[in-house]
Amino acid sequence: MPDGASHGPHTDPAGSLESRIARLEAESQIRQLIARYSFCIDDRRLDEVRALFAEDAVLRSSDGVMHAEGVEAIMAQYAGRFAVLGPGHHVMHDVQIDFDSATTARGRVAGHAELWRNDTMMVAAIRYADRYRQTAQGWKFAERTIGFLYYVPVEAYPGILGRTD
Repeated sequence: MPDGASHGPHTDPAGSLESRIARLEAESQIRQLIARYSFCIDDRRLDEVRALFAEDAVLRSSDGVMHAEGVEAIMAQYAGRFAVLGPGHHVMHDVQIDFDSATTARGRVAGHAELWRNDTMMVAAIRYADRYRQTAQGWKFAERTIGFLYYVPVEAYPGILGRTD
């Protein structure tokens, strides 16, 4: 080490070992929240979907089509979406979590979905912009904004990334 500096756990600028472990546990719990969301949405377990959101949570889409404030409005939003959706399969790939405090964090989640919508097989590339909050019941979504790179019938998928729209 230059100048005799030590970079052991006691000099780590990220905090104590206990705080670092707490941060890792929180990140693991948020990753589980994200995974539960996909499984519950695909399996239409609406009571479990409800439990993933804070009471005052916001759900929206980046194109403005979806916007719901509060868990009751969020559940109504899902009921409307499920009315036109058949089976679906959501797969989340990359998750980035940045903590604002010990009880709040922001996240970006990238994924894909295969969906049956209005009697048509669809494929979608999804990005979620999230805010998470630790509650007495664990980590929950405080805000979830869904954006799509594409959401198209499977026949339109070949070459979709070459389209400018």
